[in-house]
Amino acid sequence: MSEINTDTVMGDSSTKTTETPMNETPATTTTTTATTPPQLSTTVTETAPTTRIEEIKSVKSQRVATHSHIKGLGLQENGTASNIADGLVGQCKAREAAGIVTELIKSKKMAGKALLLAGPPGTGKTALALAISQELGTKVPFCPMVGSEVYSSEVKKTEILMENFRRSIGLRVKEIKEVYEGEVTEITPEETDNPLGGYGKTIAHVVIGLKTTKGTKQLKLDPTIYESIQKEKITVGDVIYIEANSGSVKRVGRSDFYATEHDLEAEEYVPLPKGEVFKKKDIIQDVTLHDLDLANAKPQGGQDIMSMMGQMMKPKKTEITEKLRLEINKIVNRYIEQGVAELVPGVLFIDEVHMLDIECFSYLNRALESTLAPIVVFATNRGNCVIKGTDNDIQSPHGIPVDLLDRLMIIRTLPYNYNEIVQILTIRASIENHKIDDEALMYLAEIGNTASLRYAIQLLTPASILSKTYSRPSITKEDIEEVTSLFNDAKTSAKLLEQNKSKYLY
Repeated sequence: MSEINTDTVMGDSSTKTTETPMNETPATTTTTTATTPPQLSTTVTETAPTTRIEEIKSVKSQRVATHSHIKGLGLQENGTASNIADGLVGQCKAREAAGIVTELIKSKKMAGKALLLAGPPGTGKTALALAISQELGTKVPFCPMVGSEVYSSEVKKTEILMENFRRSIGLRVKEIKEVYEGEVTEITPEETDNPLGGYGKTIAHVVIGLKTTKGTKQLKLDPTIYESIQKEKITVGDVIYIEANSGSVKRVGRSDFYATEHDLEAEEYVPLPKGEVFKKKDIIQDVTLHDLDLANAKPQGGQDIMSMMGQMMKPKKTEITEKLRLEINKIVNRYIEQGVAELVPGVLFIDEVHMLDIECFSYLNRALESTLAPIVVFATNRGNCVIKGTDNDIQSPHGIPVDLLDRLMIIRTLPYNYNEIVQILTIRASIENHKIDDEALMYLAEIGNTASLRYAIQLLTPASILSKTYSRPSITKEDIEEVTSLFNDAKTSAKLLEQNKSKYLY
């Protein structure tokens, strides 16, 4: 087993001592009189500057979005909802219903069925859908979209709907592959003269050394694999595996031997692989049917699913034919029958579903009946309204045709009461790092109760800026009153428009 020289590893952190010659002037300037003779034995004491290494915080963790506080549905073990849990407040009946739906999705018994979240604006419909995705975890596909996304000048409406349907259906592929796995001990590209002539050099092959707990091995690889190594930014000390058949390279992480080094960027350290360098390995990868559609629309070498996925480039916005999708469905079904792959029906969340037109609704009726269909969750804040695209402006509940509405399980969300608004504002103030007085919190909750919850939440940040401007330790009632005088809510603005309608155009 080859050993790594510790002198080389620790070379970057070695301390250099710089001596100042006697004839050079030190950096600190001293004022002396002309009669003072020079002191030959002067000792210059310099205080070395303190080096501070601070961890750079991720921008993702600092950014606070509208639903950053949602961590799950907040259900107990028996399925009942706690009044305040996982960032959600109230809506207990809706959360319990969503919990049952989540269990159905996990047990794969709800594929091809649809759910409708219906309620007034600001009652937590999107928060409920995101809570469902949090409960399902990262392994189950969750594809959110808005109804207005289907209207594009490049692609048909039905094509965009089908794309999102396919994005919501996962495929967990299990393959046994022959791989070379280990920690990289050397990467040596060997050059040769360009066969086309000229002064340039080309890489003939690359020699890579791999080390495991049981031994080391040197591999002589094709120059195309060297390009993959450069794309993955692999260096000595990384743990990688190379597929023997396709030659694709995957970086697993940094070897934990280097975990004592002071790296400024966060690195994932992995243990040294066990066993021999050459081995057979079970590789599980989660892909979506849309990924397979794209990979097969422009195949670039490699016949197995994994190599197609690894070499997939970002395509142009073009439609994928129905014939290609049917062929992929046949291959997927064959993989499932052979036990190579497992279908994972995910969730397609369509917000503002009333924005879809009659053509989209009729297409959804057919798509929900297909064998490969995800769970579809709709959300709308409309009551009885016109179905878009109908000639005689036909009205229907929620703007959805009655035949599609009959297929849906409907979950109703209710407006929040005063106490629930107080709890929501407390959670939002905490997640946004705002300190607020109890009096100001109660006053803001009253505003949320009379105007809207969204308006009250939006006032938090401006009020916090005002309190800092006045050097106050927390947000006070005076800050809230000043902010409300500066920013109107929707109801106040509508009243002002009605009172001054003669001053506006049209």
